[in-house]
Amino acid sequence: MGLTLTYLSLVVLIPLSMLFVKAGALDLKDFVAITTAPRVLASYRLSFLASLAAASINVCLGFLLAWVLVRYEFPGRRFIDGLVDLPFALPTAVAGIVLATLYSPLGWLGRPLAALGIKVAFTPVGVVLALSFVGFPFVVRTVQPVLQSLAAEDEEAAACLGASRFQIFVRLILPTVLPAVTTGFALAFARALGEYGSVVFISGNLPMRTEIPPLLIMSRLDQFDYQGASAIAVVMLVASFVVLLLTHVLKWWGRRIGAWG
Repeated sequence: MGLTLTYLSLVVLIPLSMLFVKAGALDLKDFVAITTAPRVLASYRLSFLASLAAASINVCLGFLLAWVLVRYEFPGRRFIDGLVDLPFALPTAVAGIVLATLYSPLGWLGRPLAALGIKVAFTPVGVVLALSFVGFPFVVRTVQPVLQSLAAEDEEAAACLGASRFQIFVRLILPTVLPAVTTGFALAFARALGEYGSVVFISGNLPMRTEIPPLLIMSRLDQFDYQGASAIAVVMLVASFVVLLLTHVLKWWGRRIGAWG
């Protein structure tokens, strides 16, 4: 217990507390002025909306992929299963460069999309794409073990009792996987909020349009404005804590639904 608390304090608690100490050197007026500046508010709005969109996309596609990997046997299944972890191993900056190259107006994928009037790179769409890439494994790896633990006998018994596939999914499968789905969503959302490397290249970093809070934090650090950077970081940190709190509430709610079902 002592070693665990010491390690946790050195790696997590002390650095986070120093962040609040550094931001606390500002008076309330300066803190509010920094964290509510129009450029900062625009970055908050883009980050939260893009993270929400990316996490929602990841929930839908991640659940489908986890379902296919668990329920179906097909050639290359293990290879695809291994590719799911690629965003974990790939440096985010490399992912950003690759995405920006592919989806730029002259890229392999960006050129045909531009011909259709769809611009991805250097737009909020590109930010959502990058955040979807880095958060995708969280949903798959959270939902996949739960799907594997489901007993096929329960579904067979429900089918023998006359339940349709939709009823089996809604009454039997969904209540079981719902806590995992909500956890995966929250992890993907929280991961997207703090993402920097993959977004900074594909976003174009246009003020008031495609800037994200981590970029503003880095900009203030480059200008040796440590207090201003800490103030923005505190806002993002509080937002992450709120996401974690909501995650626990949703998991509790999902368990209650499963118990009632």
